[in-house]
Amino acid sequence: MKIDSPIEVMHKYGKSFYWASFFLGREHTSNAAILYQFCRFLDDVADGSETNRVGLLKAVSESVRLKQDHPEPCVKNFLAMSKKNNLSSQPAVELIAGMLSDQEIVELTSERELLRYCHAVAGTVGVMMCKILGCKTQTANQFAVDLGIAMQLTNIARDVLEDANMGRRYLPSEWLSDSIKTNDILNITPSCKEPVSLAIQRLLNLSQKYYQSALKGTKLLPIRSRFAIIVALRIYEAIGTKLAKNNFNWWMGRTIVSKWSKFILTLRSLIDLATIRTVSHDKNLHIHLKGLSGVDY
Repeated sequence: MKIDSPIEVMHKYGKSFYWASFFLGREHTSNAAILYQFCRFLDDVADGSETNRVGLLKAVSESVRLKQDHPEPCVKNFLAMSKKNNLSSQPAVELIAGMLSDQEIVELTSERELLRYCHAVAGTVGVMMCKILGCKTQTANQFAVDLGIAMQLTNIARDVLEDANMGRRYLPSEWLSDSIKTNDILNITPSCKEPVSLAIQRLLNLSQKYYQSALKGTKLLPIRSRFAIIVALRIYEAIGTKLAKNNFNWWMGRTIVSKWSKFILTLRSLIDLATIRTVSHDKNLHIHLKGLSGVDY
């Protein structure tokens, strides 16, 4: 059976990232695709039907932590790419820990839990991408974490119903009535429609703080990488904008950004490229993330 290449996997499952990758250059695109395929593999294991999901994830974590060989081709590729680019194993270990946390029923209680989860499954990827793209300053990691968090908040807003189907509710209970449970969301109970919509609105408002910070941080990236990341940021941000235009109607199905919209957003990203001015990182964005990868708090 043919195994898809990293680029093919990104094209099939990560269309926003694939679009942005056209502006990265061959080597950076190859490395980013290897990272994407690795993350996709972990996601498929975490969300799959294998009875030994926890064991499989722990085995990958151990291989990454010890930098030891692994039979899965995409893990092999990731380990080789990590060695070539001198990536720390810690972000990947934290990423897998985030996936492991999804193996139980998930009903987050607080904004702190939400942000730490977003850091685990996406902020860590930002840190790894920062290194892959040849960024020379550690300060850039803080902004990379913010982009990962912003994108994951958008994912959560988009996938509320899909996540409920897997027994997961990432909207913090402190934002909702205690009476609203995951099954209420799954069954689209009339009494939960408006509270969940309001929580999604709050989620996207929170994501904007992280998108705005991340956009400023792109100034620290090499010029070609900078444009590609701005394009990815603007396309992902547009998912939330479209959700808002649809009145946060989370029960209406997954929100997507059309190719035409991606083209327009790519052109608008040229304005960002010309006008971005870096400022110091707002440490308040990481107040709940002390001790995690890429966080200087």
